[in-house]
Amino acid sequence: MIQIWIYTIVSVFIISAISLIGLATFSIKMERLKKILLFLVSFSAGALLGDAFIHLLPETVEETGFGFLAGIYVLSGILGFFIIEKFIHWRHCHIPTSKQHPHHLAAMNLVGDAFHNFIDGLIIAGSYMVNVALGITTTIAVILHEIPQEMSDFGVLVYAGYTRKKAILSNFLIALTAVFGAILGLVLSARFGNITHFLVPFTAGGFIYIATADLIPELKKEVALSRSAIQLLGIVLGIAVMFLFIFLE
Repeated sequence: MIQIWIYTIVSVFIISAISLIGLATFSIKMERLKKILLFLVSFSAGALLGDAFIHLLPETVEETGFGFLAGIYVLSGILGFFIIEKFIHWRHCHIPTSKQHPHHLAAMNLVGDAFHNFIDGLIIAGSYMVNVALGITTTIAVILHEIPQEMSDFGVLVYAGYTRKKAILSNFLIALTAVFGAILGLVLSARFGNITHFLVPFTAGGFIYIATADLIPELKKEVALSRSAIQLLGIVLGIAVMFLFIFLE
């Protein structure tokens, strides 16, 4: 149990540290950043889908079978993330802000990010409670997804009037809500062991929602053949990475 706590807390701290990625954007021109983001978005979409269909759902089937309840839990993950986005009026968008692509105000973006990071911590804790290998693959999928998100969040805050220093600090503090989510997940899992039977398929549903409802629609805005091919390659590579992690299990 102590090992699971260590793995979980280290993982969420690593994920929280990704919020400091704004530091790396100082020397990158916006046009180049957009190209990098588009590939990262496609790669993270593939990683999320790969984790959902190659790791999380098979784990659910192995543990409990894929019956009525498992299906409901997956659907609850999809609907849960949809409701969260609607409730806080937050668009999980990964394209840098511009006059042609406006974002919500900074405060709303931070509230939405806090909600999302808290859930990340919760589901990572649940994954580690199943087994360490599943926790690692879920952590990697979240990391790959967080990189473009944190770049975008940084852009939103700067656009809203924050200095770069304040934007980076705000992003980092909000990212730490993942730690609270992880602690809650570990405590609940220790007290109610079968919570992982809900969290794993719920996470799969959430990953499917993020990939198909948020990330892929952004990719569809790019119609150039060469960039579309790169996006497809990114998705396939993301899935391939998750496939390779089968050998950790």
